[in-house]
Amino acid sequence: MDLVTRMARRLPVLLADIEALVTCESPSSDPAALARSTELVAGLGERRLGRPPERVLAGGRTHLRWRFGPGPARVLLLGHHDTVWPLGSLATHPFAVTDGVLRGPGCVDMKAGLVLALHALAELGGPAGVTLLVTSDEELGSPSSRGLIEDEAAGCAAALVLEAAAAGGALKTERKGVSRYRLRVHGRAAHAGLEPERGVNATVELAHQVLALTALADPGRGTTVTPTLAEAGSSANTVPATAEVAVDVRVRDAAEQGRVDAALRSLRPVLPGARLELTGGPNRPPMAAPASAGLLRRAAQVARRLGLPEPIGAAVGGGSDGNFTAGIGTPTLDGLGAVGGGAHADDEHVLVDALPARAALIAGLIADLLGPPAEPPGALAE
Repeated sequence: MDLVTRMARRLPVLLADIEALVTCESPSSDPAALARSTELVAGLGERRLGRPPERVLAGGRTHLRWRFGPGPARVLLLGHHDTVWPLGSLATHPFAVTDGVLRGPGCVDMKAGLVLALHALAELGGPAGVTLLVTSDEELGSPSSRGLIEDEAAGCAAALVLEAAAAGGALKTERKGVSRYRLRVHGRAAHAGLEPERGVNATVELAHQVLALTALADPGRGTTVTPTLAEAGSSANTVPATAEVAVDVRVRDAAEQGRVDAALRSLRPVLPGARLELTGGPNRPPMAAPASAGLLRRAAQVARRLGLPEPIGAAVGGGSDGNFTAGIGTPTLDGLGAVGGGAHADDEHVLVDALPARAALIAGLIADLLGPPAEPPGALAE
């Protein structure tokens, strides 16, 4: 029986496992919810893989790691179980499978991807040379798990990231680097009716700075600088003494990441008496296409052998933990998770019919990477 057929026979269990994970809500900022989800993932993984994970504590958070075989890892599988969805989202976005489409908070980003990884490894019998790392803070930028991810990826021949596929099932071969900032304006409060002239209006200063921020974008180079969450003031009849805005920066290359960072740190106030305070900085380095080129070719070869359509590569603006593995020089292929769409949005969904083929591709690629080299040394990092 071929691999694709074996994975197709797993589909009912795949769906049941995805339902179990999706119906256990796991917002990144809720420690109690994450603890419940961690235990669920650990238990599910133990049932599928025949062994419990190691629980790795870092920065006050628990991450899960399965290591197979006595020697060093050659392949790292990387995923996360935290989501952006707040507790109670199941009431408005319940788990459902209708007309071949699976829905529910966090289904495509990336609980279905975790289930695919577990079943691919189970089909291979927990192959020696593989590590599966499941983190709990990816949606926050991986503040506690970054060091762990980089340590696990160091020396591996490949890092395979189980984030959702790009449009049409494409693999993610290029990701923008991510920087995150918070710009806080300090002004001076005054009564808005009696003596507004004595104040320094932090909201007005923030408006000047927002315009300066957006001017740093460079669409031709793929650089976006986006003011996001903002707040100001303390009451409706007071000149605001403080105001702040979060800033999201996405870049294709390290030079642009450095240019924008330097420009942000060079901002100066416009209003006399105002003061600026900038915190944050680069969070994820860019994942450039060469980091994935060799692995994409191998994935295409595996797909041909399995009788599956050859995957194509896609560049995307979102960041993932694959940025970290690529950043330390480990060949990285992302987007190996579920085919679907709508991550973080009301229409988040997974295409059920694509799950067996995706699981087969993951398993086939792992087996291929653990076998004799298919390309000359160094070809994966071209």
